[in-house]
Amino acid sequence: MKIKDIIIAAAAGMMLTGCGLYDKYESATTAPADVFGSSVNSSENSLAQLSWREFFTDPLLQQLIVQVLANNTDLNSARIAVEKSEASLKAAKLAYLPSLYFSPQGTLAKFDDNPWSKTYNLPLQLSWDADVFGSITNKKRSAEAVLLQAQMGEEAVRTNLISAVAQQYYMLQLLDRQLEILTMTDSLWGASLETQKSLYENGKAYSTAVNQMESSYLNVKTQIVDVRRNIQATENALCRLMAITPQHIERKNWGSAALHHPDAQGDTGQRMFDTQFLKIGVPATMLELRPDIRMANHAMEEAFYNTQAARAAFFPTITLTGTGGWTNSAGSAVINPGKLLLSAVGQLTQPIFARGKLKANLKINQLTQEDLQKKYVQTVIDAGNQVNEAMADCQAAREKYAYYHRQVEVLYEAYAGTHELMDNGKANYIEVLTAQENLLSSQLNEASNMYKGAQAVIALYIALGGGTK
Repeated sequence: MKIKDIIIAAAAGMMLTGCGLYDKYESATTAPADVFGSSVNSSENSLAQLSWREFFTDPLLQQLIVQVLANNTDLNSARIAVEKSEASLKAAKLAYLPSLYFSPQGTLAKFDDNPWSKTYNLPLQLSWDADVFGSITNKKRSAEAVLLQAQMGEEAVRTNLISAVAQQYYMLQLLDRQLEILTMTDSLWGASLETQKSLYENGKAYSTAVNQMESSYLNVKTQIVDVRRNIQATENALCRLMAITPQHIERKNWGSAALHHPDAQGDTGQRMFDTQFLKIGVPATMLELRPDIRMANHAMEEAFYNTQAARAAFFPTITLTGTGGWTNSAGSAVINPGKLLLSAVGQLTQPIFARGKLKANLKINQLTQEDLQKKYVQTVIDAGNQVNEAMADCQAAREKYAYYHRQVEVLYEAYAGTHELMDNGKANYIEVLTAQENLLSSQLNEASNMYKGAQAVIALYIALGGGTK
């Protein structure tokens, strides 16, 4: 057999050995069954399929979200990360092409009494790495997976920002409602205090009753100050998200624009967060929409191709190099003007002993791949847990809504009745104080429960993968 035939046979054998290095990534990790939990019923249509403009119908909230998405610093950083990954991918794709260098060189030399010798080289050097064993291909595919992760990271930041803006906006509405309740209470309790003072002046009440009434009245005053401060802090938080200086945030009153439920239009009470109107979708839909789950899948893809590239490092690298240019130094004689010089070199480099670096690198990439597979499963489990928790919060808010609503009605009747009895001298100040404070507490609790219900719906929407479009 000729040497040429031996080389061809050896090259063919190595190519057959390394043919698996070109395999494409296929996810073999399966999501656990009942990812939402057995207590959560799935539906064919997912709440997350709604765009955020369809889900959040309040035009002022929509305007805030648009401003945040346009100006937020974290989102801008995520966009830059995507652009960096795109640049890296472009470089990985260009690795298939040969590299070309222009490296002119001039030399002055003098030996003994001979005159100065002047030589020059004007070469163009071309070098090309043949991707026989998929090293370049796997690195390119790995760069593609990194880009997809960056894009999913941008989506994750985007959805989190939408959620944060919506929750802060509804918090402002809640605080406005609490301020309204406290302001009304301030007026009513001020009137009660004046009535108690009048009774004291006429000898029909003790000074302790006046003091107790005034103490409760002043407590409402301090709560008003706290709520106003919380309003300012929440407005500042929204301004930070929009990367603007602190300023007033325009918003509608609580309940003027409910979260979108096609079957519960116009009802901002219990049905706003009633679980029968919250379609969570099937697990497959959730897996398609959530950015963090898609990011975890692309991380496994990147690890797969990195492992393939680590395997390819065990095989030879073939480099073809060519040089063409003008020189006046050809052989032993110096020729002027210069002549055209062409050369071509083929080089094969087979790793034999690399002090264990290749084996260690392969092992590290294999372990990374195994770790990311487990993290992917955990990400799916965490996602299902978030959906389950959000649904449970919606259910709890729904159940408490009727109780709080009725409690407010009952305590208002009790407050009105005891106040009337006090005016007629038939009830003492302790009964009036108790009725007033219980009514205020129940009104504030009812408003807080409404916010918690809206917060749970927003959390469910995001947990299902909403906000990505």
